[in-house]
Amino acid sequence: MHRDPFDWIDERQARLRTAGLVRTLRPRAADSDLVDLAGNDYLGLTRHPEVTEAAAEAARRWGAGATGSRLVTGTTELHARLEEELAAFCGFEAALVFSSGYTANLAAVTALSGPVGSGTLLVCDEGNHASLIDGCRLARAEKAVVRHAEPEAFAKALAAHDGRAIAVTDSVFSVDGDAAPLAALAGVCRESGAALLVDDAHGLGVLGDGGRGALHAAGLAGDADVVATVTLSKSLGAQGGAVLGPARVIEHLVSTARTFIFDTGLAPAAAGGALASLALLRREPDRAGRVRDVATELHRRVTEAGLVAVRPDAAVVSVRAPSPEAAVRWAADCRAAGLAVGCFRPPSVPDGVSRLRLTARADLTDSEVAAAADTIVRTAPTAA
Repeated sequence: MHRDPFDWIDERQARLRTAGLVRTLRPRAADSDLVDLAGNDYLGLTRHPEVTEAAAEAARRWGAGATGSRLVTGTTELHARLEEELAAFCGFEAALVFSSGYTANLAAVTALSGPVGSGTLLVCDEGNHASLIDGCRLARAEKAVVRHAEPEAFAKALAAHDGRAIAVTDSVFSVDGDAAPLAALAGVCRESGAALLVDDAHGLGVLGDGGRGALHAAGLAGDADVVATVTLSKSLGAQGGAVLGPARVIEHLVSTARTFIFDTGLAPAAAGGALASLALLRREPDRAGRVRDVATELHRRVTEAGLVAVRPDAAVVSVRAPSPEAAVRWAADCRAAGLAVGCFRPPSVPDGVSRLRLTARADLTDSEVAAAADTIVRTAPTAA
């Protein structure tokens, strides 16, 4: 009798179900009456007429897909323009566009680690996004995972290593929305001759002058020892990712990054949409400040009502729940009341604490913000 090779899946799903950790897909409607505090459309640009028309025009002109990898047929004039505009806007020498922020992070970490035997050490914040963690796992380098947002922990790990090293961190951490101490981390790196690699997915469009990002705000954009990654799917309302840094770093990635060389290029529609969003952000820089104001107001309202929430450094507001099951019920009750919120549970949260994750949007009105906060407070579990 042959053994079913997937029996273990049924057992694991049963354990997840008991723990309240089963994930399900919920297709969203094209048009919805829900107020959205769950998606990452921080600046409210994904449905902006200029952005959608630019995406449609790119698809009409270049086709629905890129047709191949970037090194074969997958690079269009739009890709080149987007790289130039991103680098100029964020203050870096050069940029390279990928099909997602995830593949951009995998590329940056693995390619900059160098070949086997290079002796590179990757020092990784324990709160980093999964894409950075996976990049460190894939890299053929030594690894050290250090305490969250503590420059001293980075310094200790770097001091114990004799050789090349890269400090790897988010700029704004996706679970709680707290910011990394970038200036202090850069100082630690420079004392040991290490590079600093920062995922600015949640900083672009929100932090810095006119939304130019957390590294721009910290005065580190364009520095020779700093590399950034960004996503086009949050503040820019499109899809894709990019690595920004010194020109020689970008040239190295073109020749060595596997998620660039072997992946189909970003769809032209996404590139066109992102370009239009960048143009809008240049023209309307106050959107960045507005999204921060909305996040601050959401935090004020829920904490004054007695809920426990992390003070936001950018657009994410994290509100703690007493258990995974309570978080799921809370999110469902919010949805029933007309509000979509994120629900984060283990293993997506590094500290094992479930929470609602609220994402502020620049296009929300003051009355919508007040109503959303009221819904969250009214539906909260009593032990939250």
